[in-house]
Amino acid sequence: MSVSIAFMSATREELDRADREPSWGREYVYELYASDPMPDRPHGGPGKAWAGLQFLLDEAEVNIEFLMDGSPILRDGTLFGWSAEQIESVARLLRATPWERLAAHYAPERMTIEEVYPNTWQFDAEGELDWLEHSYEELVAFFDEAAERGYGAFMGFSF
Repeated sequence: MSVSIAFMSATREELDRADREPSWGREYVYELYASDPMPDRPHGGPGKAWAGLQFLLDEAEVNIEFLMDGSPILRDGTLFGWSAEQIESVARLLRATPWERLAAHYAPERMTIEEVYPNTWQFDAEGELDWLEHSYEELVAFFDEAAERGYGAFMGFSF
């Protein structure tokens, strides 16, 4: 089993309904992820790279917290809603944070000692850095596109 995070853009109405009816939100988001995601809506990772990216964001003092930002929809911590305003704010932060700023804090030995998920940093340090970069680029693209189109988002946290 893996621990991952995924974002799916959402309208204000969808987020409001999910907040009022969490069981509807769970079913709706499950349907979105189980089927081919809506092709006209932004969606994306960071997938399993979330904790590695969170480590880099924290070290670079970029104020984004995947597991604390957003509003919980389900009590079990598997579904969160992010408003359009939150998406826009994070998009601005990410645009202002080039990959090189994060990569400067990559510390595979320390990440291994601290057991930063998925704790594979010691096996292929350079390959893992490339993987984090790709995941970061996907994350930036999601937030940029969602913000540009005025979307909020559902964030699914699976474990």
